[in-house]
Amino acid sequence: MRHALISVALLSAVAATPLAAQQTGTIDLRVNKLEKEMKAVQRKVFPGGPEVQPEIGPLDTGDAGAAPASAPLTDLTSRVDALEAQLKMLTGQVETDSNRLRKLEDALKVFQDKTDTRLKLLEPTPPATAAANEGTATTPAAALAPAPRPVTPAATTTDAPKPAAPKPVEAKPATAKPTPTTTATKPTTPAKDDPKRKALVDAVEIPATGDGGEDAYTYGFRLWQAKLYPEAQVKLKEFGAKYPKHKRASYAQNLLGRAYLDEGKPALASVSFYDNYTKNPKGERASESLYYLGVSLTKLKKLPDACKVYDEFDDVYGASAGADLKGRVAKGRVDAKCGG
Repeated sequence: MRHALISVALLSAVAATPLAAQQTGTIDLRVNKLEKEMKAVQRKVFPGGPEVQPEIGPLDTGDAGAAPASAPLTDLTSRVDALEAQLKMLTGQVETDSNRLRKLEDALKVFQDKTDTRLKLLEPTPPATAAANEGTATTPAAALAPAPRPVTPAATTTDAPKPAAPKPVEAKPATAKPTPTTTATKPTTPAKDDPKRKALVDAVEIPATGDGGEDAYTYGFRLWQAKLYPEAQVKLKEFGAKYPKHKRASYAQNLLGRAYLDEGKPALASVSFYDNYTKNPKGERASESLYYLGVSLTKLKKLPDACKVYDEFDDVYGASAGADLKGRVAKGRVDAKCGG
């Protein structure tokens, strides 16, 4: 019986030895794998920098003949735990840095977009041009393209300024035939060659109400009302350049087109009317400018284009325009020989 017990103990010891060796080999594989992964993470986080050494060093066995301080499996497990903790820390640091880099790239893109938008707004827009020769002048290329739909156009059609300005009359004053001028201040160039015209220009009262924009428009209107078309054109252009956001901006641009049209320059008039309709579609004179654009095209013998403009008027303003303006559009259709 005693021999049997000794045999069982020996067999158990022999069986346990391969099991311990197998566990030790498995942990060594885990350790090697973790060390390789940690070094790979270190190379990504600290390219070219020194490698971070593990906090757990090799097993210290003390004297050659002394027993180890702890069991081999326990020591290896501690090393694995330390390596896993370091790898987790480095992985979290990589993810944090990647997130910060992503946010910086997004912020840079937003900044670039805002900068591009501001630069585009600051860049000057080339003014619209028209041919000087009325016989060969062309209408705006986009006149036939669909225009933006305004919300509610004004129903009135008079360009007379409301405060301190006389209502326009149709009676023709006994004045000399006007000639073009290019002066930027109070027009005097034609008057240098024609004293009578100078007297007519000087006779137009310059308003002084304290509102610079309103006074500039009113003065341009009074020049137009006196049939001094070149001088009115100069003042209305000055108004548009100096007060582009003024409440009279739509009035001034429409009146500029009428000054060209009344002077017998329908091509220049068509450019002014088209700009007022497309650039300020919600303006008080946008609907009237669209009507006068059709009139200008009719005078230029571009009847199909004029009919398209009147169709555009019906689509945009048919339900909101006043009866007087609708009647003028109907007559314009007859003059342009529009069918239907």
